[in-house]
Amino acid sequence: MKTISVVTPCFNEEGNVREVYERVRSLMLTIEKYRYEHIFIDNASRDTTFIVLRDIAASDSNVKVIRNARNFGHVRSPMHALLQARGDAVVVLMSDLQDPPEVLAQLLEQWEKGIPIVIAVKHKSRESALMFFVRKMFYRLVNRLADDIDTFENFTGFGLYDRQVIDLVRQFGDPYPYFRGMIAEIGLPHTEVLYEQQRRKSGKSNNNFYTLYDLAMLGITKLSKVPLRMVTFSGFAGSLFSLLGGMAYFAYKLLFWKNFTVGIAPIVIGMFLLGSLQLLFMGIIGEYIGNIHTQVHNRPLVVERERLNFQFEPGEPLPRDDRASGAAAGR
Repeated sequence: MKTISVVTPCFNEEGNVREVYERVRSLMLTIEKYRYEHIFIDNASRDTTFIVLRDIAASDSNVKVIRNARNFGHVRSPMHALLQARGDAVVVLMSDLQDPPEVLAQLLEQWEKGIPIVIAVKHKSRESALMFFVRKMFYRLVNRLADDIDTFENFTGFGLYDRQVIDLVRQFGDPYPYFRGMIAEIGLPHTEVLYEQQRRKSGKSNNNFYTLYDLAMLGITKLSKVPLRMVTFSGFAGSLFSLLGGMAYFAYKLLFWKNFTVGIAPIVIGMFLLGSLQLLFMGIIGEYIGNIHTQVHNRPLVVERERLNFQFEPGEPLPRDDRASGAAAGR
């Protein structure tokens, strides 16, 4: 009997985690052919999320809970939980119930056909039309900028990944990973399952402009060198434009020596333009330097404060014979 791992990151989701658990449990009991574990990672929630998870874990040994020492962000925490999964296939399912847990049945059906990567793509969304459009344009931008990598539009990370995919993700060793880019870069056969993204069931999103901007820059800088090349090409173009402009100015001055005056306005405008371009290009270069800075520090993804119902310690390799051993007893 194969084991399925469901990974659910959460932060201040006290109104949602129990329903996520119950809907996943109901589905897995209906299918019956799999053992499963449901891993929740609580990113140091300030509400009662961990209390709810602790009660669930006390009554169901299939549920495993990790509690982080502090909030390690929306990028590092899910990846840590993903690497703790021991199943033959791993499903990433968010806790806000915008991604319906029932889609898991379709993901498993495609996986059983031998497809190692089954991604869930939202073809419709009940979120605001503006945000859906902005996100769609971002996915297309990343896809066009990516260096020889075909990325997936409207893919948020929700999907099912075979054990070999998770083992490859582990080899990246990235302390600040862009998971969607990793899946695209691995390049193994994949298929798509379409679904309609729902409205958040309870609470409010913890994403803000900064977190969305951080994720956007992470996607671009992890997958593409195009922005850096644009800086270089802009430098060449600016130099050529300045040379031609200087030659034209010199020739015009020779022809109309007594009547030609430029004035101070073009000079001031040119200075502001060049200054703005320099700040923009410094910012682009800074994003790449920031990635290098994070990589060099090589910090752990998270520091755990507590874990429930786990048999193995963080990062401990699982013996091959135990990979389908089912849910572990609590400790």
